[in-house]
Amino acid sequence: MTDLFEAKAKDWDANDRRTRLASAIGASILEHVPLHERMNVLDFGAGTGLISAQIAPRVNRIVALDTSQAMLDKLESKPELQGKVETVCRDIFDDPLDSRFDLIASAMAMHHVEDTAGLLERFNELLNDSGMIALADLDKEDGSFHPPDTQGVFHFGFERDSLRAKLESHGFEQVEFSTAHTIKGEEKDYPVFLVTAKKALI
Repeated sequence: MTDLFEAKAKDWDANDRRTRLASAIGASILEHVPLHERMNVLDFGAGTGLISAQIAPRVNRIVALDTSQAMLDKLESKPELQGKVETVCRDIFDDPLDSRFDLIASAMAMHHVEDTAGLLERFNELLNDSGMIALADLDKEDGSFHPPDTQGVFHFGFERDSLRAKLESHGFEQVEFSTAHTIKGEEKDYPVFLVTAKKALI
């Protein structure tokens, strides 16, 4: 499994645009998700733990999942997350998790996963019966957000109606979108949505 973020991990948190984005997404999750002290959370694409750090004080436990060990090493070095956040480096398509969660949160990771439908199916399987998702990513854009040579980008954002349909067809209900943040670019702006949904009871 190639670590596409190995070279970026060291200085990841030093980027003001990234930290502002993570802060806004975290605030949006706190606003739209009823977190509680018994809640077990999966932070998908956790990176250096910028989202986990905002959620951790309000929940029981977080599993921080990423395919970049370098990013997770950065997370593990943060004293405020030790003892509260467990890191797991794996691809959940190749090696699924055994645990079940009350919430799956994710920030800017879905566009790095080619099989969106398969990912949503995995999320549904990983949730408890009353579980929720809170997923943040780019609205559909023209491909200019990432530099042209960026590896591992499979989607130029997502159309909200199309993603809503995918969520509903993969076992989710009460799908709600909000705009968590707008990234200011040199030539254009890039809105970032937060979508929340509940696992549908069969």
